[in-house]
Amino acid sequence: MTEATDLSIHELKGKFTEKSLSPTEYWLALEKHIEAWEPTISALYAYDPEDARRQAAASTERWAKGAPLGPLDGIPVTLKELIATKGQPVPLGTAAVELIPAAEDAPIAARLREDGAVIFAKTTCPDYGMLSSGLSSFHQLSRNPWDPSRNPGGSSAGASAAAAAGYGPLHIGTDIGGSIRLPAGWTGIFGFKPSHGRIPIDPYYLGRCAGPMTRTVEDAAFSMATLSRPDWRDCTSLPPNEIDWMDLGIDIRGMKIGLMLEAGCGLPVEDEVRDAVVAAAKRFEAAGAIIIDVAPVLTRQMLDGLDAFWRARFWGDIVGLSEERRNSILPYIHSWAKGGADISGVDAVRGFNQTIEMRRSCGRLFAEVDVVLSPTNPIVSYSAEWASPTNDPALPFEHIGFTVPWNMSEQPAASINCGFSRSGMPIGLQIIGPRFGDLLVLKLSNAYETWTGGVTNWPKRPG
Repeated sequence: MTEATDLSIHELKGKFTEKSLSPTEYWLALEKHIEAWEPTISALYAYDPEDARRQAAASTERWAKGAPLGPLDGIPVTLKELIATKGQPVPLGTAAVELIPAAEDAPIAARLREDGAVIFAKTTCPDYGMLSSGLSSFHQLSRNPWDPSRNPGGSSAGASAAAAAGYGPLHIGTDIGGSIRLPAGWTGIFGFKPSHGRIPIDPYYLGRCAGPMTRTVEDAAFSMATLSRPDWRDCTSLPPNEIDWMDLGIDIRGMKIGLMLEAGCGLPVEDEVRDAVVAAAKRFEAAGAIIIDVAPVLTRQMLDGLDAFWRARFWGDIVGLSEERRNSILPYIHSWAKGGADISGVDAVRGFNQTIEMRRSCGRLFAEVDVVLSPTNPIVSYSAEWASPTNDPALPFEHIGFTVPWNMSEQPAASINCGFSRSGMPIGLQIIGPRFGDLLVLKLSNAYETWTGGVTNWPKRPG
């Protein structure tokens, strides 16, 4: 029997409409569910159940009058801690930051409030969002609900763990090199990184975007009408759209789909991951798509250039901190960033130029294919206590070879579960579309989820 905490947004809205379940009743059930899970996975920051009860009660009154504020009225939502909410500090996952309450809601928080969503917590992330891990100098260690000894990935660590554990149907993460898709792959959820500018963000910087992290494609698609409304604070924000985000049907016969099984550099793809992705590609082929083996878009020079640029940029951000504050940064991150102190301006620019080369390489590939399939992550899992899959600050980006190019090219990409390892851990399939082909990625993801039936054996709450 389906528990209330497993209901989708569509199912919840139906029950709110017919008054068989109220936002308050749903929240109270979810609150107990979270209480059972949270000591094990530590996914949340600034969790405020009392305020959530107040928001849910206000939503219940609106639904009773038949006057919801918007499509997400009464739907509980978490936001990654990096997304500002008025009156709450933004620690950026690190003990080095002074805790000053945010002056206003970031665009995503503002849009969600406008539509009546119940924002009940932030979710954890590592220091400055610069790790694919649940490890942080500020937050408790976040763990993977499928196996708490394993890492949920990151930097949207808490969001992925919360989604997999069923903390409501919608969680918002951010992504600069794979921070939505990588943890989505490792926790079996659906993570969507849209075209840059589709969901306004603040602050903006190269490669950064935000997107929904959910258990189903439909829940992610449903959220897009709210999240994609423009905001002047993001200079890359796209114009208002008239996209029907719930139009998820598609005929893929004759579609040219590239299959990329090597990242070009970094960690080699484990056999279980490769086999699961190849099997997924065969599903598309059986539906009439033309599968074309394609070469990697990333090179060692590109990834090393990005590493140099990000080190220099990040060292510039923290060099002005007091020595005491700098020393409170997670040692792995501090060691990595300190390498930026010796990078010249010329070398930093050369590193930045490699992001342009990534963009050119991605553009070249999409002149030949309509869509690309690849692994999300090269490996099945790694220890919860590790800062990254290598746990080596000298090799920080060896796991992002399949994900980071699409941030630099600003193309939409999603991770969807395509199977499980022999150890029972989820494996992610990445689906990449052309720039502004956001709905296409959602359609293809929905088709795959329909063929497979999606994940049905979600982790059970402790106790």
